[in-house]
Amino acid sequence: MSYAEQMARLTARKIEQTRAKQDRLGARDEDDYGLVLPPESFTADLPVRDATGQFSGPRAWAANFRWLMEHHPLYIDPDDALAGRWMFMLSRMRLGYQLSRSGKDAHFAPDYQIGLDLGWGGLLEKVRAARLKFRAGGVLAAEDAAYAIELMDAEEQAILGVQAWIRRLGEAAADRTMTEEDPVRRANLAEMARICLKLVDQPPETLREVVQWIAIFNMASRTYNRDGAGGQLDELLRPYYERDLAAGRITDADAEFYCFCLLLNDPHYYQIGGPAADGTDQTSRMSFIILEAANKLKSSCNLTIRVWDGMDRALYRRGVEILLANRLGFPRFSGDKALVEGFMKNGYSAELARRRIAVGCNWMSLPGLEYTLNDVVKINIAKVFEVAFAESNSWEELEANYRKHFAAAVKVTAEGIDFHLDHQYLNEPELMLNLLSHGPIEKGKDVSHGGAMYYNMAIDGAGLAVVADSFGALEQRVMDEKALAFDEVKAAVAANFEGEEGARVRALLDSAGRYGAGGTRADAWAVKLTEILNGEIAGHTTPHGFKLIPGWFTWADTIRFGKSVGATPNGRKAGEPISHGANPLPGFRKDGALTAMATAIASVQPGYGNTAPWQLEVDIGLADDEGAVDKLMALMDGHFALGGTLVNINVVDADKILAAHKDPSKYPDLVVRVTGFTAYFNSLSPTFRELVVKRLIREAV
Repeated sequence: MSYAEQMARLTARKIEQTRAKQDRLGARDEDDYGLVLPPESFTADLPVRDATGQFSGPRAWAANFRWLMEHHPLYIDPDDALAGRWMFMLSRMRLGYQLSRSGKDAHFAPDYQIGLDLGWGGLLEKVRAARLKFRAGGVLAAEDAAYAIELMDAEEQAILGVQAWIRRLGEAAADRTMTEEDPVRRANLAEMARICLKLVDQPPETLREVVQWIAIFNMASRTYNRDGAGGQLDELLRPYYERDLAAGRITDADAEFYCFCLLLNDPHYYQIGGPAADGTDQTSRMSFIILEAANKLKSSCNLTIRVWDGMDRALYRRGVEILLANRLGFPRFSGDKALVEGFMKNGYSAELARRRIAVGCNWMSLPGLEYTLNDVVKINIAKVFEVAFAESNSWEELEANYRKHFAAAVKVTAEGIDFHLDHQYLNEPELMLNLLSHGPIEKGKDVSHGGAMYYNMAIDGAGLAVVADSFGALEQRVMDEKALAFDEVKAAVAANFEGEEGARVRALLDSAGRYGAGGTRADAWAVKLTEILNGEIAGHTTPHGFKLIPGWFTWADTIRFGKSVGATPNGRKAGEPISHGANPLPGFRKDGALTAMATAIASVQPGYGNTAPWQLEVDIGLADDEGAVDKLMALMDGHFALGGTLVNINVVDADKILAAHKDPSKYPDLVVRVTGFTAYFNSLSPTFRELVVKRLIREAV
């Protein structure tokens, strides 16, 4: 039995599990996450809830999490190098959680090395030692000490719950060896059992043990509150790989299989390549092994290659080759120069800026050091524009009104961030990520409430192209050409462009120069909107003094945000989706010029260390071109040189996409990059599939 055969079976089971999730849970317009379904007979009867079905505070969260881990159904696959899959999300088991618009979880990165060095037993000792320190007094004020002790009690319960789950996984794997007839699988199960039972208390020492430890933490953290961030995976694994290889314990094929199983276990966001803190290249043999494991995955994956001047460009090239050959939307590519220089504008050193890596849909984070709320806090500037436009009686008033309302939106958003930071430590304490952060255990403070070393709170603008095109169309048709009167446009927009006159006005507005076309009024407005964004956010703080960092990103909220916005002067009708991230609207140029889009998106980068991703759809014909790899690398190099920060790419087979939209069940293995994440196409809702299809087909060049 070869690794190729094992990978094929594991991938087939992954597709079966995805289909089963769709059948039971319905469409899910979000990450695949790696979750598998629990047995239908299992009931999660959490022990602590209040009369409303909620729970809050460290003690309640810990009690429910420990119960969930102690009763969590076990998953053992004899083909897999790793034990376990996760099946529940505790944060979504609170009644009415969907109604909450504050208190969002995670969206910052752990420092896995803390856990790899200490193991679960060492983490438990660390928590217990901290509790003794806080109980002794003299370290914290009485009220703070009481919370710190409660937090350490909760951390202990969380660890004990994870240890119980690991032990049960090890015992289950050992039990399976008794009935497994295939000798290769039996030996694999025995090793799986040994590793799990060791990892209950001891830190990992070999590559396979490290990969299993990371997978366990990821699954436990997912179970707790979704988590999702990863780390610099090649550097995390490299020392263990090199020791194992030198000792003759593994081959590259073994290492690749372990990485394959880790990536299959859960599509966490991992970065490979890029500079170390001292400016040296982090690319190693381990980087290529991880990339080749992803190449064989044929599943959803969120791997990012950091592109920089001092890199081993063979890694970059191989990543582009895999992207074009597999056509699964990964890997992604981030631009180091703009990200490092941008983060330094916030007062940080180059050494620290290099440590801030890609670990989410659009988010950067300092693993274990920083609390950010990246990709959580967004201002729908299309709504801001709608309010400003309705209030304006002339073109001359519009910009001032937009600026006024945008400033008000930032103000209330910053106040909301402070509210979150004031209450999240009780609403949803970060018991898992606290363990792999520098500060929370030492200080006795949740990472959301003073435990982190750095607080850089993200605010993303959403709807850039809608607003830029609206300003641009008004300036072109009303001010420059006098083809329409301002009041005439207002009346048509208020009527949602209904009737013959509304259709005429809409046609004129819709055909005006677009953001992304190059040299248009809308292009200039996109730059101005970025300046307005920066002017209210960059260099500013919340009322409580937490730094704010701007970005442009909409995530998968284009439909939801659009529903709340009436018609807009770019010809968009009421309720239609807003634009995606920093991208121009689909159809921005009839020739779909790549260089025009690359230049446009580079021109609207906020430039303070957070990203404004370029979502690029490449036609399958271009992907098959003999020089496609060189062309795509040159295109991204040019974009990054202009200040670009992150590129997400789909390779689009229009016929296949349209056929899959008609009958998704016939294409269970079709993976597309929706936004910052990849997903199985058939897991998306019909409405969201329609939006993705229109974007992919119209933008593919």
